Amino acid sequence: MLSLPSHNRYDFSSIQKRKDYSWPGGKRLAFYVALNVEHFAFGTGRVLDPTNRGGPPTQRNFAWLDYGNRVGIWRLFGMLDQLKLPASILLNGQVAELYPDIVEKIRSRGDDVLGHGRTNSELLSGRWEHDEARIIAETTEAIAKHVGVRPTGWMGPGAAESNVTPDLLKEAGYTHILDWPMDDQPLWMRTRSGPILSIPYPLELNDAGTLAQRDHTGRQFADMVIDQFDEMVEQSEHQPLVLGLSLHGYIVGQPFRLRPLHQALKHCVRHELKDRVWFTRAGEIADYSFKLPKGTVLGG
Repeated sequence: MLSLPSHNRYDFSSIQKRKDYSWPGGKRLAFYVALNVEHFAFGTGRVLDPTNRGGPPTQRNFAWLDYGNRVGIWRLFGMLDQLKLPASILLNGQVAELYPDIVEKIRSRGDDVLGHGRTNSELLSGRWEHDEARIIAETTEAIAKHVGVRPTGWMGPGAAESNVTPDLLKEAGYTHILDWPMDDQPLWMRTRSGPILSIPYPLELNDAGTLAQRDHTGRQFADMVIDQFDEMVEQSEHQPLVLGLSLHGYIVGQPFRLRPLHQALKHCVRHELKDRVWFTRAGEIADYSFKLPKGTVLGG
């Protein structure tokens, strides 16, 4: 029989056949906002540029990306403060070293910080194993030194992995990852050194793919947020679910996109079924999952 390559990290499971459980306080939908806070190299490396797809890095593109840390992220923090929403910070190690104002704001909000590589100008895929391990270590050390908390969650730049990334993360002391958008519930994945927890992270409810790569408008993205939230609140009556929303300062921090996003998040926090929703962070979802009885979370 033809055998195709397989990752062997987890087994197939239909969501309607799993064990039922609830989030803290009997909540059914865990909602978290992932803020990607990134630094890019000037004139080289990987970039995201909706006006020059596939082209080389330019000074204009760097400036657009730099807008995120100078302006956009502050507008997003202000919006979340106003709505009293927590967040998970996906942090480049270079940001921790270069932007003390951002680090101070993260500390004051009490958000959890996940490793997000040294810079989004480089990916983990396509490297020798020891080089990848060094990138993970340098990211971890930079965040621990400058933020003051050693990260235990990881989401790689571009969500890209090599074949051994989960193994290296587990061996570096990480407990949960966000790189695999295969489910709406947490699940345990296999590594060569024991299990690591996968937390659902959005490939599509993500401003990078939706706005910067597929050319949706800010208002279309806001409608996607509302539709995703409304549908998942209803679906969560049948099983516990996780809804992640991924944002970047240089994309939705632009005022014309921020306005409809703000309206969409107001809808979420004021929803008639908001009592079913746990507005939380990725790290808190992981911590709660760790404490559930063995076998409750898929793969455990």
